[in-house]
Amino acid sequence: MTAETTSSAEASRLPPAFARLGWSNLSAQLSEQIALAAAPLAAVLLLGAGAAETGLLQTVQTLPFLLLALPAGVLADRVVRRRLMAGSEALRTVSLLAILILLASGLLDLTMLAALGFIGAIGTVCYSVAAPALLPSMVARHQLGDANRWLELARSIAYAGGPALGGAIVGSAGAPAAYVLATVLSLVAVVLLARLREDAPAWRPERRHLLLEVRDGARFVLVHPLLRPILITAIFFNASWFVLQAVYVAYAIQDLGLSAAGVGITLGIYGAGMITGALLVPRLMRRFSLGTMIVLGPLAGLIAALVMLATLWMPSGIVAGASFFLFGAGPILWTITTTTLRQAVTPISLLGRVSALVLTATFGARPIGAALGAVVAARSGVAACLILAALGFLAQFLVIVSSEVPRLEMLPTAAADQPRGVRVSS
Repeated sequence: MTAETTSSAEASRLPPAFARLGWSNLSAQLSEQIALAAAPLAAVLLLGAGAAETGLLQTVQTLPFLLLALPAGVLADRVVRRRLMAGSEALRTVSLLAILILLASGLLDLTMLAALGFIGAIGTVCYSVAAPALLPSMVARHQLGDANRWLELARSIAYAGGPALGGAIVGSAGAPAAYVLATVLSLVAVVLLARLREDAPAWRPERRHLLLEVRDGARFVLVHPLLRPILITAIFFNASWFVLQAVYVAYAIQDLGLSAAGVGITLGIYGAGMITGALLVPRLMRRFSLGTMIVLGPLAGLIAALVMLATLWMPSGIVAGASFFLFGAGPILWTITTTTLRQAVTPISLLGRVSALVLTATFGARPIGAALGAVVAARSGVAACLILAALGFLAQFLVIVSSEVPRLEMLPTAAADQPRGVRVSS
């Protein structure tokens, strides 16, 4: 190996601080997924909850993403982000520990479980907003794509294995054992984050009204020629995805003839697609431009929707599984590349608010899609839902291919892509 090769390898190596962030991310994501799987199981098996109660529980646990992501983004642009992440994960640790104590003492009820799930989700929201904003200060610009790939790979592993692990633990050892593991993993994430070193923000943000600071982030995204179509594409994708999600389980059992285990397998294939997509990113990046890589995600979503639509004529669990594999692989390519682009073009003093806007729009589209799917299924049947979902995925693909994004060869420079007329609170 030549000196130049060695120097190049060292330059591309991610710093040790990122390893701590990566492991904390994996621990936090696994903890979250195990707890999310354990909560409805505990509600049904221990508290006698029915479908309506578990649905309400899931709603309460996701509300912070809609209600608090934007304020969390403002906070992430005002404080040291590593401390915000450690503190928010510690809040989630406390909520998990409280559930565990109430379980052990026999005092847990559905209201307490929902309230503590809400509190834990506040920590998840703050962590999710601050992490993408922290990353550009930890790694070099040319390392952003690789760093995002590792973070998304960890998330994919957690999404693929966390629910299955949580369910298996609840089934074999009971809900308290699942919450013990979730609490320990969350605590590990806190310890790793506490050991990170991060300088205080180089900017000194002017403390203004919350809505004015949120407006700065929203205006930056909505006038940006690259970020605006990415945001619109994400909204269409998530709404269409949840139109499909709202009816899939019933459709798979009643029309595709799958058992409960078969439904679980097809959903598990989604996680396998996520992991595969994350692993393929380096190879694909060497062959395609950045713009093409970004478009691959919406394209995979459109193909996946058409494959699922084909099950109307070819009812098969294998075909449905192929669709879910593409649904998993495509969004991971999209998330890694668009997050990297967002980090590269957004002023660091705005990253928290911009990330929060994306998170809010994404999660806000999901209940809309789910409600739309339920209404259409009730009035026109499941086939109409599959057609509607396919049309939504077609729309998201057309939005992104008609924008400037596909023409990107590489990451644009920060000076060239900041739109005029956007005032940054600095």
